Amino acid sequence: MNYQVYPLGETALVVALGDSINLETHNKVKALAKFLDEQPFTGLVEYVPAFTTVTVFYDPLQFADDEQVSAYKRVSDIMDSIMNQLKEEERGNFRVMEIPVCYGGRFGPDLEFVAEHNGLTPEEVVEIHTSGEYLVYMIGFAPGFPYIGGMSERIAAPRRPSPRLAIPAGSVGIAGKQTGVYPIETPGGWQLIGQTPLQLFRPLDSSPSLLQAGDQVRFVSVTEDEFLELKGDLI
Repeated sequence: MNYQVYPLGETALVVALGDSINLETHNKVKALAKFLDEQPFTGLVEYVPAFTTVTVFYDPLQFADDEQVSAYKRVSDIMDSIMNQLKEEERGNFRVMEIPVCYGGRFGPDLEFVAEHNGLTPEEVVEIHTSGEYLVYMIGFAPGFPYIGGMSERIAAPRRPSPRLAIPAGSVGIAGKQTGVYPIETPGGWQLIGQTPLQLFRPLDSSPSLLQAGDQVRFVSVTEDEFLELKGDLI
């Protein structure tokens, strides 16, 4: 398995597993994350998986017994050993999550822009967005925010020239060829095409993020009445 290791400050290093966002690299990231979950080494503080990398944070004091060899070198050697025995994670079993979305209007103020940008009607944008099955590559930016790939280039759109200061929780957005869902109210620059009544961030749950990296996602169009009914059931 090809990879590169490089330092990130005095308490972390990065394992780079690819240079583009794709399923093969995603599976490598998942394989390393699974290994660190199941077999953490002494001194490991936490790890952060991303699109193409896994950042490994460690406690340098755990490696202070040898002044001739730096903590980074010691952890780098550990990562080399792990990578030599790592097997690429196969796609295997994965969750398929349906996300109900009320598109356009007050829920998706940028749907018209996305349609016009791509020479489509708003209805065609919704049809394309709901026809795909997408992969959650990573969680980041905000608690529970899923970076979802695999969207059709036919509805790709640039970020807004200036971000909104407050985007309602549940807003479904598009940026470039990615789509995502804002789990909490936060500033953001993605083009908003709809909103889901689902709560993606549940801080009191044992697993606070509804979606996890590796989940498969389908978006399902719902009416405003259905949106309000579903949201009422969640309160």
